Amino acid sequence: MFEILIYLFETYVHSESEMSIDYESLTNDLSDIGFQRKDIYNALRWLKNLSCYKKNNLSSISLASNQISTRIYNQEELFKLNSDCRGFILFLEQLEILTFDTREMIIERIMALEINELNLEDLKWIILIVLFNAPGCEIVYKKLENLLFNFTTETIH
Repeated sequence: MFEILIYLFETYVHSESEMSIDYESLTNDLSDIGFQRKDIYNALRWLKNLSCYKKNNLSSISLASNQISTRIYNQEELFKLNSDCRGFILFLEQLEILTFDTREMIIERIMALEINELNLEDLKWIILIVLFNAPGCEIVYKKLENLLFNFTTETIH
């Protein structure tokens, strides 16, 4: 399921044209590529639930950094999010890329994934997907995208 989410994000997010989704055609295409139908349905349901944030008019997501909070993870969250993942989430909060609201959206979507444990690279993809779909998060999405993908290599003499 997770591989399908990444495939869809990489394939369709950065396309220039407006995309109208034919779920039956998309399901058949993903199935032809080799993904299992059960995983396809789960991934599409996961994305549909993520889009509910938009429909519920969450444009009120606070992007202010004046919220001070410490996240206490429950046992299930601790199991799914290792210390590297939790540290990265905290790091993004300190950079003001994540707020209380976006952090909670991300954790909720992670817990909805049908995986036992998430690694740091997978977490980065989930955060990108959630921020891309969160209303009002366009600037922080770009900031994170630049942080993750715009590496400059320096020549050492």
